[in-house]
Amino acid sequence: MAYADRDTTSENIVGLIVSGVIIAVVSWGLISGMAVEGFRAVVKKVTTVDIKKEEPKKEPPPPPKKVAAPPPIVAPPPKINVSVAPPPVQTVVTPPPQAPVVPIIAPPAPVAPPPPKFQPKQPQPKGRSTEWVTTNDYPSRALREEREGTTRFRLTVGPDGKVTDCQITGSSGSPDLDDAACANLRRRARFAPATDGEGQPTTGYYANAVRWQIPKD
Repeated sequence: MAYADRDTTSENIVGLIVSGVIIAVVSWGLISGMAVEGFRAVVKKVTTVDIKKEEPKKEPPPPPKKVAAPPPIVAPPPKINVSVAPPPVQTVVTPPPQAPVVPIIAPPAPVAPPPPKFQPKQPQPKGRSTEWVTTNDYPSRALREEREGTTRFRLTVGPDGKVTDCQITGSSGSPDLDDAACANLRRRARFAPATDGEGQPTTGYYANAVRWQIPKD
């Protein structure tokens, strides 16, 4: 009960104070009505003044930072395996020792024979060589068959000037004509014998030909 009484007393005191203030204000307003009007005008005027509070200037936002573009992605260069060839192997070939040079002594030149006292000569025909073989020696069969030709021969002449051999070096085409030529040459041919460098008779050689031709009547 004591707490409730204290609260009621406090409220009464507050009410009295508020009433007193209101009475004082009303009295003051009646006494100075003009003042109140002026006060109102002032209040009105004052209240109509819009005092704008100066707001702090906002700093412009900083420009956006330029973001640098990332560098292009460059693929790493491919690895190149370079094979380095080994250095060439230099082979040093040692030449074999040279054999000593033996001078070659040329043999002495042979002694030239003394010049001959006489000029060597071949056999020389004696008499008329055209008569050694004639048309009278024509083989009868070859004559009937009218075969002609030339027999080439080579005679070997001894130191006495007589024919020791007869060789056919070119046939006439008829063996009987060739045989007739050699047979008559051995019998009829005569020569001055060949001589050597001393002027002495020696074996020599003689070559010629017989023309077999049928005589015209």
